[in-house]
Amino acid sequence: MEAREVLTKFKQNEITLEEAEHYFRKQPFEEMDYAKLDSHREIRSGFPEVIFCSGKADVHFTQIFKKLYEENGEVFGTRASRHQYELVKELFPQTEYDEISHIIKIEKEKKEHVGKIAVCTAGTADIPVAEEAAQTAEYFGSEVERIYDVGVSGIHRLFSRLDVIQEANCVIAVAGMEGALASVLGGLVDKPVIAVPTSVGYGASMHGLSALLTMINSCANGIAVVNIDNGYGAGYIATQINRLGFREK
Repeated sequence: MEAREVLTKFKQNEITLEEAEHYFRKQPFEEMDYAKLDSHREIRSGFPEVIFCSGKADVHFTQIFKKLYEENGEVFGTRASRHQYELVKELFPQTEYDEISHIIKIEKEKKEHVGKIAVCTAGTADIPVAEEAAQTAEYFGSEVERIYDVGVSGIHRLFSRLDVIQEANCVIAVAGMEGALASVLGGLVDKPVIAVPTSVGYGASMHGLSALLTMINSCANGIAVVNIDNGYGAGYIATQINRLGFREK
């Protein structure tokens, strides 16, 4: 439970004073020998802990997933495999898995998604990273507008959706190859642009390094760059920006 939920339940006489005290007396992490779950992360940062699933042993992954769900009533993981999905689906049949973004989650029903984040890709091959960004932002409560396959090789496609992009509180630009989309968007909007280089491209793209260098060296203002293929990082930062933009309206 979140701190606000505990206080609300106590105020409404749904839990006792002793039960509320027990929650706040807990140490800020839970020791699992192989992991220390940061149970107070949402109190500090506004976002609960997320699982980076890739590379985790089966027993570690399933126990971490189980513990976070029991703690928060929902859980979100990135870079999950279908094998990992099959493991936790046996425990929690309501688990959802997206083959494109490799996101695995159990999600509470949210009342609404607020503000707006525009997630744009240069090409269709960039969509897996873009979906990681978009679904991260949606999980954390942001409204997301997807605008895919609007790269600079056919820039008229971007202009056809420009009004929607300019309405957003933050823009995520996902591109491989030469990574020029972020620079173009940076010159067209008055909101922050989060650039995400992807590993999409031929040999000289160097698995995303070419796009990364282009984005870092952009002549457009207002662009911040995350690591190659880091859709989650982009979705997280964009949500922080979107929350500020929503509060100011």
